[in-house]
Amino acid sequence: MKTVKSIMSWVLPIVVGLLVAMVIRHYIFTMVRVDGPSMEPNLDNNERVAVVKTAKIRHLSVIVFNAYHVDPDARSKSVKYVKRVVGMPGDTVKSQNGKLYVNGKLVSQQFISQYERTQGTTNWTLNTLSTRYSWRLKTTKVPKNTYFVLGDHRSVSNDSRYWGLVPASKVLGVVKVPFWDSSSTKRHNVNSISY
Repeated sequence: MKTVKSIMSWVLPIVVGLLVAMVIRHYIFTMVRVDGPSMEPNLDNNERVAVVKTAKIRHLSVIVFNAYHVDPDARSKSVKYVKRVVGMPGDTVKSQNGKLYVNGKLVSQQFISQYERTQGTTNWTLNTLSTRYSWRLKTTKVPKNTYFVLGDHRSVSNDSRYWGLVPASKVLGVVKVPFWDSSSTKRHNVNSISY
């Protein structure tokens, strides 16, 4: 009996700890690795970031979503993309001469350079993109329960300009860069500029 009590005294805390960790990971936050250069200069390839599952998505939030059945080239059921939300449900979005407009208002893009904003990009609206790339849904506004997302490094980013809108059901959460990681400017550009 004493042996059972002794074993339970250390097994029980381990089991409880594991259960708490699983609940936190499933419902509150998890860690993911950035794959590729599409979010440079603010997030680097192979950088690990936190994904807060309970955070509210806003304009310019950086999100993680499951790209399977969103991007036709995403072949794995567990492939995750990290992108910035530019268009919320009901928004109009367009790019003209390297400038981004949401609902007709110029969006400040101080979080990326002129080169990252303009290199390899064209002028477009949601309507011209949906026609050019044969999106399943032709639209002039971001439909409800979806988001229009872009990578920060536009010339190398595979994003909503090509394959369309991200369903809210595919979003895993909002990215937060830990305080001990990256520079304060990069952390600010990911963690603090959403509105």
